[in-house]
Amino acid sequence: MKRIPASLTALFALLSAASAFAADDDAVVNDPFEGFNRSIFAFNEGLDRWIIEPVATGWDFVMPDPVERAISRFFDNAGFPVVFVNDVLQGKPLAALQDVGRFALNTTAGIGGLFDPASEVGLPNHNEDFGQTLGVWGVPPGPYLVLPLLGPSNPRDTGGLVVDSATLVYPFFLPFYVNAASTTVGLVNRRSRLLETIREERAAAFDFYVAVRNAFAQRREDQIADRQPKAGESDDDLYNLDYSEDVR
Repeated sequence: MKRIPASLTALFALLSAASAFAADDDAVVNDPFEGFNRSIFAFNEGLDRWIIEPVATGWDFVMPDPVERAISRFFDNAGFPVVFVNDVLQGKPLAALQDVGRFALNTTAGIGGLFDPASEVGLPNHNEDFGQTLGVWGVPPGPYLVLPLLGPSNPRDTGGLVVDSATLVYPFFLPFYVNAASTTVGLVNRRSRLLETIREERAAAFDFYVAVRNAFAQRREDQIADRQPKAGESDDDLYNLDYSEDVR
């Protein structure tokens, strides 16, 4: 029960995918379950439009931008165990050491991750998850899936969530109400930072479902290959289902 709300923090960032990565609507994506996927996509969109977006709009109105960024950094820092384990599994010892340094410095001098002194001293931020690790190991993604609440995925990434949830140990030691409260804050805060991006993309996309699907598939390929975004594109990791955005 703890894993599903923890992953809600990614749903609404995923909806801004096409704006962030300018995916080609004609890209070929294996989507044999399109009818079913579209129905789940519509459910997720309705949940966003009628519940999360209004709450996030209010949050954005009362919460100063520096505070929103600090909250995002806190959740990014909390995702360290997932990133570190997958650094190791992908054979990236330098990245693993850098992420240990980032976590130690940001947790102490950065007051639990609210601030990011690690970036100021040149320690880069990485984003890895077990779905990417499986891709590095040569596991194919399988057909495109849209999951209720979780958004765009595929069998490989869905399986990766199970491993990542076990890697992220601390939720298992916290009371349910603490997890629920922190998840709600993280979700609303993340959504508030994407208000204009998502509105603009919804208005611009001829078929928002296709735009998000193609952008998701392309971004995951880029992450597995460690390709950096092109000039003018965001470096936000919109497709990590827990910790995602560049908030430095």
